[in-house]
Amino acid sequence: MFKILKILYRLINVLVILALLSIHFLIKDSSFKTSLWFYILPLPLIIVIVVVLSILLGKYRKYNLILAGILTLIWLGRSLNINLTEVPKTNNLEIVFWNASRDNGFQSAFQLNGDLPDLMILCETKGNNFDSLAAKYPKYNFYQTAGGLEIFSKKPIRILKEEVSKFHSEVVQFQMDDINFYAIDLQGSTDVPRAWELAFLNSQIEEVHRTILMGDFNLPYESILFKDIKSNFYDALTKKGNGFRETWFWNLPLLSLDHIWASKDISIYRAQKIKTNKSDHTMIRAYVKTN
Repeated sequence: MFKILKILYRLINVLVILALLSIHFLIKDSSFKTSLWFYILPLPLIIVIVVVLSILLGKYRKYNLILAGILTLIWLGRSLNINLTEVPKTNNLEIVFWNASRDNGFQSAFQLNGDLPDLMILCETKGNNFDSLAAKYPKYNFYQTAGGLEIFSKKPIRILKEEVSKFHSEVVQFQMDDINFYAIDLQGSTDVPRAWELAFLNSQIEEVHRTILMGDFNLPYESILFKDIKSNFYDALTKKGNGFRETWFWNLPLLSLDHIWASKDISIYRAQKIKTNKSDHTMIRAYVKTN
C-alpha cells in the first residue's frame, strides 16, 4: 500500500509540475481562466513549489531540485539586470512613477525619491492637498485627473486627453517638451479580464514616437497581452534596470506590474526601483536622455 502511495505521489508531482510550466511558459494569459493562474503563480513561486514537492520524493528528489535550479537560472537571467551607467548631470530628464497604495501622497513620494524629479506620476494616493502643495512649491506644476492620477512636473505640461474605461482604468495623454507621455492606471480586479483593459489602453495610444508610457499596468512583463506595446516600446527596467525587474509584492520580486515603457527612439541612461515599506509597490525611476 505504501509503495502504491509513493508511486501515486510521484505521478502527482510530475502532473503538477507539467501544469505549472505549461501555464507559465506556454499558455500564459491567453484566456481569462488561465490568466488567473498565470498571475498568481509567478516563476519564483513555482520554484518554491517544485522544491517543496521534492521533500517526499526520496531518491527522486534530485530531479525536482535540478529543475528548480534550472528555473532559478531562467528567472535570474530574465529578471536580474546590472546597469552601472552613470547619469550625466545635464541632458537628462528624471521621471518617476509610484502606486502609493492609498496611504501616501506627494510629500511621502518626494521624501522616498530623495529629491524633486522632473516628472512624477502617482496613482492610488490618499488625496493630496493641492492648495498646500502649490503654496509650498510655487514654481512647479501639479495636476489631478478626473480618475485620480496625480502629476507633478517642474516644467509646464499640456494635457491632451483623459479617458476612463467602464471598469475604471485610466489613461491620460500629455506633453512635456517634445515628449509624449501616457500616465496609466489599469484595473487589477480579478473579475475584470486584463485583455479588456489592455485593449482599452492600446486604443488610446496614438503616438509611438518620442513617447513614454508610465503606470501601474497590473500585468507582468511576460504577459502575451503586451505584444502590441512591445512592438513599439521597450521596458526601462528590463533594458536599463539595475537589480530585479519585479515591482510587487512588498519588495519581494514576484511580479513586474509597474512599468516605464519608452519608444525605441528614446534613450534611457538608467532605470531603477526604490524599495519602500510604505506601499506594496516599489517606486520606479528612469533617467531619459533629452538630446
